[in-house]
Amino acid sequence: MNIIVMKFGGTSVAGNRKLKNVAEIVCKELQNNKIIVVLSAMAGETNKLQSYLDEFESKNSIESDLVLTSGEQVTIGLLSAILKNKGIKSIPLLGWQVPIITDANHEKAKILKIDKKRIQDYFNDNDVIVLAGFQGINIDGNITSLGRGGSDTTAVAIASAVDAKRCDIYTDVEGVFTTDPNIVENAKKISKLSYEEMLEMASTGAKVLHTRSVELAMKNNLTLQVLSSLSKKTGTFIIDEKELIEKEIVSGVSYSKNEAKVTISGILDKPGISAKIFGLMNENNINVDMIVQNISQDGISANITFTINQKDYDLTRSVIENSKNILEFKSLSFDKNVAKISVIGMGMMSQSGVAEKMFKTLAKNAINILAISTSEIKISVLIGEKHANIAVKSLHEVYNL
Repeated sequence: MNIIVMKFGGTSVAGNRKLKNVAEIVCKELQNNKIIVVLSAMAGETNKLQSYLDEFESKNSIESDLVLTSGEQVTIGLLSAILKNKGIKSIPLLGWQVPIITDANHEKAKILKIDKKRIQDYFNDNDVIVLAGFQGINIDGNITSLGRGGSDTTAVAIASAVDAKRCDIYTDVEGVFTTDPNIVENAKKISKLSYEEMLEMASTGAKVLHTRSVELAMKNNLTLQVLSSLSKKTGTFIIDEKELIEKEIVSGVSYSKNEAKVTISGILDKPGISAKIFGLMNENNINVDMIVQNISQDGISANITFTINQKDYDLTRSVIENSKNILEFKSLSFDKNVAKISVIGMGMMSQSGVAEKMFKTLAKNAINILAISTSEIKISVLIGEKHANIAVKSLHEVYNL
């Protein structure tokens, strides 16, 4: 049995007209294939549901997940009804009906197991399974959500579980571009990217795919395609590095304006202090990115600077301030007016001069670098947010993207 998984995001299912368009796309893929369609809630719906919860300060609870996952129930029911009106054998399923088993972490659950046999049983009587993304059920029988963007993760996980031919992620853009077309008008669509490149792009600000979904696809060697539900054009394929005939030195420039810089000054310069700081971050599920440590002006104490996502700003401040007696620091400062700019490409592993070109370009535009982090295929810098757009434009130009 050939199975194709097709995931449609919120903008692709925002209303009956767009849902009918989704149904047309599904019908075209039905020849000699079984289809699993994974849907998000309609655009804006989850945010509206979150606003209801915010009024009661209900977070990471059974109730919050029950509310947040209700939007997908509407879209899968509507699409399945449209498909049945077309004479297609279809069934709408919620996460618990598969079941998609997760751990007990509400609003950020991780998938533990998917019942492949149950899916095959559903296909005995149906050609299309319309599955709610973003949700599962834990071993206690409670509904869980996979975190924002979790429908991508649902699609990749289900595709991996059933050995799908491929997984198509439909969005409102035609694929992955060399940078954000809203900033650089002549940004080009990339035909093929490695898992590693897509992972770096997703983790450094590109919003096309959820990071967890790319990790899962790479682990299972699953071919992903990112394409538009509003266009008939081929999208961007995310594949194994070995399948790339020619590796670009730099494939793209990504950015994130959702960063905050944290600086802890005047801490004791002794073994174990960094472990204490980042142990606290880990205990509170705060993701840390760039890290810089240097000696203070007194030559005795040290300063540690690191970046976090802005959504963790209040929690991070509270955790550090409440641990002042443990960390014994002199001062604490935060800066939300920063942006992370990254250049990414598989060819960087075998080519020199990428960093030099990046730093010279920023210097030419009088842009100061606040922090730097690197991997084999990525260089990221932290700069003032007001310089973000000119940095993206100039780097896109200097690397001839």
